[in-house]
Amino acid sequence: MILCCGEAVIDMIPIQGIDGQAAFAPLTGGAILNTSIALGRLEVPVGILSGVSNDLFGTQLVEQLHASQVSTDLLIRSDRPTTLAFVKLTDGQAQYTFYDENSAGSGFDTSDLPEIPADVSTIYAGGISLCAEPAASAYEALYLHEASRRVTMLDPNIRLSFISDESAYRARLAKMIAVSDVVKVSDEDLDWIVPSDASLEAKVAALHQLGAKLVILTKGSEGASANYAGNEPVHVSVPKVTVVDTVGAGDTFNAGFLAKLAQLDCLSKGTMAALDDEQIGAALQYAVQVAAVTVSRKGANPPDLAELVS
Repeated sequence: MILCCGEAVIDMIPIQGIDGQAAFAPLTGGAILNTSIALGRLEVPVGILSGVSNDLFGTQLVEQLHASQVSTDLLIRSDRPTTLAFVKLTDGQAQYTFYDENSAGSGFDTSDLPEIPADVSTIYAGGISLCAEPAASAYEALYLHEASRRVTMLDPNIRLSFISDESAYRARLAKMIAVSDVVKVSDEDLDWIVPSDASLEAKVAALHQLGAKLVILTKGSEGASANYAGNEPVHVSVPKVTVVDTVGAGDTFNAGFLAKLAQLDCLSKGTMAALDDEQIGAALQYAVQVAAVTVSRKGANPPDLAELVS
C-alpha cells in the first residue's frame, strides 16, 4: 500500500452564484489528499495519514476519500477546524489564500502519530503540511524514520504564502530530500529550493548532491523529465489538451507516476535502486496521461482507471 502523508483541506473554488454574484464552492483538496484520491481511482491500494476535523468539512473529506477507495484508518481526528484554501483562478492558473490557524491538519504532534502497518511499501509526503507546526515536525520525523525500510517520495509543492519560518522550512526540506528515493519538483519549486542563476540541470544536480536519488522535473506544457545522478534524463512530452484549470495537476501526476511503478512491481527499496530508463519512461508517460485528464476539467478531479483504458 502507498501511504500519503499530509494535508487534507477544503478548496473554496470561485463560481458564479445564481444571482450573478461571485461565490465559492467547497471542494475537497490539498496536495496530499488529491494524490491519494487519484491513486484510489487508479485502483492502487492507498491510504492517507492526515489530521482531519470532526466538523462538517472534515466529514466531507472522509466521504470523498471513501468514495475513491482510500483507506482512512490512519487519520488523526480532532475537533479543531478544517483548513480552508480560497482559490483565485487567473487564466486557468491557481493562486491560494489559506486559513489554517489551530486547524486539525496542523495541530497534532509526534505523539499522535499512529503505527505504520507492515503492508505499507511507500511513504509519499510534501505540500503545505511541511510548513505549519507542530504537524510539520511530526511528518518530518515519520518520513525520516521510515526512509530506511520503505520507498519515499517527496513533492515540496512550494506555496510561498504558507511559509512562516523560511529557514526552518528549508532545513526540513534538506533533511527529507537527503533520504528520498524520489523527489518531484516543478521548475518554479526548483528555482525556490536552489536560489541561483544556474541552469535547471545544475539545480537538479544540486538536489542529487543533497541525497535525492531519482529527481523528477516538471515544466508544464514543456513536459517532464527524470534521472538518477550522473545519468542522462528521460524526457516525455505532455498530451495536447484544452486546459480548463491546473488545480491538482501536479498531485495527479505524482499519483500516475507511483501507480505505474506499483503496476510494474517496483515499489521496494531494491527495485527502486535498479530502475531503468524504460521503467522511468513508462511511469512518466502514465503520469502525464493521468494529469492531462485532470487539467481538461474543472477542479482537482482525477480520472478513474476506466477513463484511461477505454
